[in-house]
Amino acid sequence: MSAKKPEHHVTEEAVSPAADQLIVEFKSLMADAEALIHATEGHADGTLSSIRSKALETLTNAKESLSGIEGQLSDKAKEAAASADDFVHRKPWEAVGVAAGLGLLIGLLIHRR
Repeated sequence: MSAKKPEHHVTEEAVSPAADQLIVEFKSLMADAEALIHATEGHADGTLSSIRSKALETLTNAKESLSGIEGQLSDKAKEAAASADDFVHRKPWEAVGVAAGLGLLIGLLIHRR
């Protein structure tokens, strides 16, 4: 009779909240820049018009890049979380030792300041 190993699933909530926050802030920055660019549409100055069109082009490229990076970042974070989850379940005492060592190291660094 073999014992069935419990399944562990990595949820979307466990995936790098800091990375998600960075993406949200970058999207907000792009929206603000786009609003600023559109607010200057009434100015017909050639130099300003040139800068505005260049900025809009850059924003469009940044949006495309961000959507690709967002997917890759999410996939890599899920893989890292799944690997960590697997390691902890395969070798729980080693994981406890690593966590304790990191805690001690961080404590020593904080204490020195």
